[in-house]
Amino acid sequence: MPTTHRVVIAVFPDVDLLDVTGPAEVFALANREAPGRAAYRVRLAGPTGGTVTTSAGVRLVTDVAFGDVGSDVDTLLVPGAVDLRPEGPRARIDQDVVDWVRTTAPHARRVASVCVGAHLLAAAGLLDGRTATTHWSTAEQLAADHPRVTVDPDPIFVRSGRVWTGAGISACMDLALALVTEDHGEDLALAVARHLVMYLKRQGGQSQFSVPISRPPAARRDIDELRLYIADHYDADLSTGALARRMCVSERHFARVFRKETGTSPAAYVEATRIEAARRLLEGTDQPLEQVAADSGLGSVETLHRAFRKQTGTTPAAYRRRFRTA
Repeated sequence: MPTTHRVVIAVFPDVDLLDVTGPAEVFALANREAPGRAAYRVRLAGPTGGTVTTSAGVRLVTDVAFGDVGSDVDTLLVPGAVDLRPEGPRARIDQDVVDWVRTTAPHARRVASVCVGAHLLAAAGLLDGRTATTHWSTAEQLAADHPRVTVDPDPIFVRSGRVWTGAGISACMDLALALVTEDHGEDLALAVARHLVMYLKRQGGQSQFSVPISRPPAARRDIDELRLYIADHYDADLSTGALARRMCVSERHFARVFRKETGTSPAAYVEATRIEAARRLLEGTDQPLEQVAADSGLGSVETLHRAFRKQTGTTPAAYRRRFRTA
């Protein structure tokens, strides 16, 4: 008989809908794909039972009240809710939810947060001394409110022992797939990803954003158009001089304007774009490193190694071993 994994997902007013339904769908598909191995039993737990209205206005019906969950929990999944303020989104801290998470977490085999649910885990003391991630828009809030937590706003998800934290919104699917991988292996997780028509099953170390969308639009349209050109022609001559000539300005003026609009130098922006291209080639092809370096615009293997280690903290070969997709 397959081992039953009792997954308890916390729901409460204004919870993000996809953060609840996304993982639930992953677990349901795992059951369908491997009925003899996987047996996930998902239950929604709410403050008082009954219905809960999500941030999307869709109502969910809970299976059990917080007080009746008990200690039989394999996976505790904690999504979050945000308050939209003029200065930007703020993760909502509901003390009743925090108290319940603090009480329930010790009984669970593993605990995972989705999106801004990391703020609830942190408030419950579960992230102290750990590295964690959350939605990029509230990462600064998490770091400011909980200085004992090492906040990394870039990864899709982070595992620290039995505690997992996931990035924003759709990354809940990647986190749930990673949990399925831990329980039943890579093959089942990939089969579920295919049914979900996901582009690929992204690994936790990958960035939430590609280079072009990791920075806000520039105030100048010509700079935004240049960024698109760089993204589409990363193997071309993208030296500061070549880019300045493309904009018909001096190198000095171009470098000053580009840094003002993007927050980085032209050379650093181009290098980050080329490293992203190299990452895609390492993930999706078996090209030798010489070809990866050439096709990504980095030129030589030596340049690839130097830039890759600076940007990712690892070597191209080690990255490929971890993230190569069949």
